[in-house]
Amino acid sequence: MTASNGSAPLPFARAPRPLRGVRVLSLALNLPGPAALWRLRALGATCLKAEPPPGDPMGQYNATAYATLHQGIRVVSWDLKSARGQAALHRELARTDVLLTSFRPSALLKLGLGWKALRARYPTLSLIGIVGAPGPRAEEPGHDLTYLADAGLVTGLDLPATLFADMAGALMASEAVLQAVLAQKTGGRGIHREVALSDAAAWLALPRAWGLTQPDGAVGGAHAGYRVYPCRDGRVAVAALEPHFAAALCKAAGCVVEGFQGLFEPATHASMARFFQGRSRQQLEQLARTQDIPLHTLPP
Repeated sequence: MTASNGSAPLPFARAPRPLRGVRVLSLALNLPGPAALWRLRALGATCLKAEPPPGDPMGQYNATAYATLHQGIRVVSWDLKSARGQAALHRELARTDVLLTSFRPSALLKLGLGWKALRARYPTLSLIGIVGAPGPRAEEPGHDLTYLADAGLVTGLDLPATLFADMAGALMASEAVLQAVLAQKTGGRGIHREVALSDAAAWLALPRAWGLTQPDGAVGGAHAGYRVYPCRDGRVAVAALEPHFAAALCKAAGCVVEGFQGLFEPATHASMARFFQGRSRQQLEQLARTQDIPLHTLPP
């Protein structure tokens, strides 16, 4: 099946496949788990996903995302609260290298999937659990938006442009699987790792905590060469941060700037704004090609 909306059929399609021969079983629903499994599939793992009889909620609220994330992945339906479902689960666990979950710890215990029980029964199996927050907070309800808000990444009334914590958490989960496989190969036993979406949000928030993306930061709008400006028929995102890019931009715009700090002066911002306002997207794209200026035009 080919992914919709112009996306690639498989992410990182040309990446090495270090997980060839590794079997991953996922019980994780919604976005982070399936996104991690999709990544693991791209890295060569043999992936199986078990869903409850009602299915993954993502299949109902966004069929396109669900179809894309499950390419090349076998999906089965198990009721893990039934004896039959438990039997199917444990048959598969007996030949699985990594179990990926997104349950709260208390729910895992109720299903007999606590780490102590799993380790006693399957010594080489690793458990990677995606949770909302680490430690005791893993039982708290939450979602991408609340984790981003807690990390200081929701700055107004608009929703974030994408599900940053979920997608970053998916990458952290796939990284944890790689760590688990290495540990198995070197130590012969499985490991348990929790991947917290709140930690993923906190990681993404570090540039803001350092001041880089604050309004007075170099990539927060204070640098005249790193901003979004209106142009004649749309907008332009310009990222002329490095000195040679900034110099090329200033030359094209006719700005006389003295030193790096000159790029932070209100007069420089005003001059840049006038320059971009008077040019079309086509003109700016041509300028980017001929003058080697990093910019990207956008519709209004």
